[in-house]
Amino acid sequence: MLQLIGRLLGWLRGGTLNLLGIGLVILLVWGITSPVGTLVWWLGEGAESLGLRKNRPKNLLPPSSKTTPAPQKAGDKDKTCYIIFLPGVGDFSADELTPGETYFLARLVQLHPNCVAVSDVFPYSAANRSLGGGRPLAQFWQFANDATGWLGGADILIKIRNLWRFAISADSRYGPVYNQGIASAIIERMNDENPVPENPKQPIKILLVGTSGGVQVSLGAATYLKQWLSSEITVISIGGVFDGNHGFESANHVYHLKGKRDPIDNIGAIVFASRWSWVVGSPFNMARRQGKYTEQISGPHGHDGPQGYFGEDVAKSPDITYVQLTVKEVDKLPVWKP
Repeated sequence: MLQLIGRLLGWLRGGTLNLLGIGLVILLVWGITSPVGTLVWWLGEGAESLGLRKNRPKNLLPPSSKTTPAPQKAGDKDKTCYIIFLPGVGDFSADELTPGETYFLARLVQLHPNCVAVSDVFPYSAANRSLGGGRPLAQFWQFANDATGWLGGADILIKIRNLWRFAISADSRYGPVYNQGIASAIIERMNDENPVPENPKQPIKILLVGTSGGVQVSLGAATYLKQWLSSEITVISIGGVFDGNHGFESANHVYHLKGKRDPIDNIGAIVFASRWSWVVGSPFNMARRQGKYTEQISGPHGHDGPQGYFGEDVAKSPDITYVQLTVKEVDKLPVWKP
């Protein structure tokens, strides 16, 4: 046995190519089994919490969201819209916004006091469970998130793990289950922030704001939010990566902002056939023809970091930062009108 272990260690020392080969095998196994967590959640609690009836009345909240309403605060009755923020694939938990993302949401609410922000939905878990809580691999993910020094690149494992969940959301087989879970979590958190009326006189305004892979999950959830709530849904993509099949029929409009120095947002247009211009029957291309999809440049943004959409470096003279520029561009969109 010791001899076998010695040979294995000697083989691993043979070069980075061997380590890379093992890494690829692990990632393949990881990817193949990644839907299992979603299916286990569905069998264990998802089907019961969401209900098994497919044709649920439009304005009926999922049972999991119909808990004791949160006590109303002063001015809550004036809230007419919800800003739901779904972050990118580098996120570790639902409450791990960067300073720039925190500023972005706070500033939007300051500009539009009739809106309430919801920022604690983790888009890479159907059960809305952070990587560090209640999971068999919680300690491993915590290590990857906290690693510093020469191990500082370990957070790439979190991004790869979340990318598999992004792929599940876009998958026609597992996506419906996964996206229902996210939609249920969104409604639950909306209700916690400000009680959601079951029979509103006017449709609830829901702004799904996402970045990177969070946009795909936003579009996936939009279908079920539209079914379950009397709502007017707008999706705002900030450097997002998404397919062309989900959410476009349910959203009133989809806005895609992209930076001049962001090469990542183009990935979706390349890898998803439903985004190709000659696939004329895809929901994405139908939305474009109907004027329900708008794409525009946000400024000199990169994808992330200090000069990304939520970066705090100075973008333009005299002293406007990249995140302030993002707020300015989002605030110019015609979604804030009554």
